[in-house]
Amino acid sequence: MTTVEERTVLPPESPESLSAWVAALSRSTGETAVLIGPDGSRLPLPVEVFEVLRDVVTALSQGLAITVAPQHTVLTTSEAANLLGVSRPTLVRMLEAGEIPYDKPNRHRRVKLADLLAHQERMRRARSAGLDQMVRDGEEGGLYDLPLDEPVERLPVDG
Repeated sequence: MTTVEERTVLPPESPESLSAWVAALSRSTGETAVLIGPDGSRLPLPVEVFEVLRDVVTALSQGLAITVAPQHTVLTTSEAANLLGVSRPTLVRMLEAGEIPYDKPNRHRRVKLADLLAHQERMRRARSAGLDQMVRDGEEGGLYDLPLDEPVERLPVDG
């Protein structure tokens, strides 16, 4: 069995050369995608594999690098904190506050990757909703109704 290591792939020198790939992978026919091997063998692609391939090609076509890193489905608090980009003590506080479910089979907490990803998605949606609300509040308060020909007086910044 081969061990998968973390690996970062840089985009091609001409990312736009992947536009045909992006278009082909973005078309949804409802049928199962198939990978044809060098020997002509046909392997049906699971939906998850197809979606990862589509996401990788899309990111590379936008000039972004991609890092492929295997993750266990159950993480230590250090691994979970690293994935969220927070310190381990911050993650432990989040766990203890009930923000993310966890198990404690012995002395050490374990976090399911699915629970961590669900938390990330909830936070992303909450941030997006907050920004949308700020825009609505600004529009209702007339912030965007300022005449363009009059100078805007700014309040001094403390600090």
